[in-house]
Amino acid sequence: MLKKNNPIDQIEESLLSLKKYFESNIRKDKMVFTASFAQELQQETLNILEICSVLNQDAAFIQKINQVVNPNSAKGFLYKAEHFFLSDIIILYNQLSVKENEKSRLVLAYYYDVLRNNHFADQNSIAGLNQFIFSDEFKNHLIKIKKDNLIQPVSEIQNQCLLFKILSETKNIKKETILNQYQKFIEYAFDTKFTDSKAFTTFFDSNLKTELEKNNDVKNVAAEDTLEKVLEELNELVGLAKVKKDVEELINLLEIQKKRSEQGLKNVEITLHTVFLGPPGTGKTSVARLLSRIFKHLGFLSKGQMYETDREGMIAGFVGQTAAKVDKVVEESIGGVLFIDEAYGLTQNSFGNDYGAEAVNTLLKRMEDHRDDLAVVVAGYTEPMKIFVESNPGLRSRFNRFFHFDHFSPAELFQIFESFCAKSDFIISEDAKEKLKDTFELLYEKKDESFGNARVVRNLFEKCVQNQANRIVKIKKISKKTLKTLTEEDIPEPKETQESISFTSKE
Repeated sequence: MLKKNNPIDQIEESLLSLKKYFESNIRKDKMVFTASFAQELQQETLNILEICSVLNQDAAFIQKINQVVNPNSAKGFLYKAEHFFLSDIIILYNQLSVKENEKSRLVLAYYYDVLRNNHFADQNSIAGLNQFIFSDEFKNHLIKIKKDNLIQPVSEIQNQCLLFKILSETKNIKKETILNQYQKFIEYAFDTKFTDSKAFTTFFDSNLKTELEKNNDVKNVAAEDTLEKVLEELNELVGLAKVKKDVEELINLLEIQKKRSEQGLKNVEITLHTVFLGPPGTGKTSVARLLSRIFKHLGFLSKGQMYETDREGMIAGFVGQTAAKVDKVVEESIGGVLFIDEAYGLTQNSFGNDYGAEAVNTLLKRMEDHRDDLAVVVAGYTEPMKIFVESNPGLRSRFNRFFHFDHFSPAELFQIFESFCAKSDFIISEDAKEKLKDTFELLYEKKDESFGNARVVRNLFEKCVQNQANRIVKIKKISKKTLKTLTEEDIPEPKETQESISFTSKE
């Protein structure tokens, strides 16, 4: 079917052959697709292969579309139309992930299987197919499809659907027919409907332009960003002396490892996965975000973004859905840091067994799959985090780097308050400063493990701003200085603030 030696043309055992699933006990209540669906899917795929065959006969078109492929990734091979179509729909799947479901995932995997193995899943074995799409093997297969089959274009047209782009620009006499079949396949895959070809073109223009602009913005930020700039931002954070020292030592280690690799020397395996221990409001999220950029600048991560989630973002209420949610957050995190706040929530459940174990096991598997381009940071209170890490041998082996975040001192809490004021154009009168310092001394003295640190300071700042507004709202002629100044009268009594924090904590 395909020319040999093409990058995508490596025949392997079909993962959709389903033979090994025929003998298993299949639950009828899990069946999603019918035999008629399998017939429709086969026909839609045949229609796409037919238009691809027509395009392959147009040597000028194939030459033109291959000219926009990055020569470093093509390595001298000539891609055919069906390869470009597969790459196009992967881009669409990535951008329309909110519309992804079992059907759309199966459509993608089915088309790939036909393309790579010339294999059509047997419509008489639909029960096996229904079981297969909920398996870990299928999820791993789909991740690999998306990762390995994106055609890399030249840099100036990144993130565009190449087949659609070149078709739109060509004068091929069958262009309208081809684009119409392209449109039908997308409608079928995502259960959507375009009123006409113009609406379909508008859909591409809006979605792809938005995505392209977003990625260009990321590139611009990355181009302007430097390791020195990140370290400057880290040093500007209030307090965190231990953490800053830990980060500095980690950077030194990674830089030397990099130099050793450049000299052809062997290195010990270093994990980027890290545990952040400490109370809330001590800068864990901010440091994780900075770490992602540091790892990128040192060449250990490709993108440097951070994806933040928690138990709710990873655990679902039904069998099979938790693994899919974990897969999703990992895919969003590849190239950067996956930050899981209060990670022990994955294994703590006061209502009995749930799918936390499934979430942890799936996460560990994905960490191994993407060990070269993913860093996972788990964070939370010190003792529960220690229990969490020790709860699973896989966690214990992958997380052996710990950063300890301490409560902020009274002076540091006051410094944080001043930073909030500076960012919002407020100044503090001298008598107000004394009252604030008394407040932070009391809060620090009465703190417990749940004390919110910077979050408490932010809440107090907002309360002071509200009090100031109530105080000056009736003044007929308000000067700029009055609008900017927080006075002693605007600061709640220290004991009042402490009791409020205590009450919130108990609640």
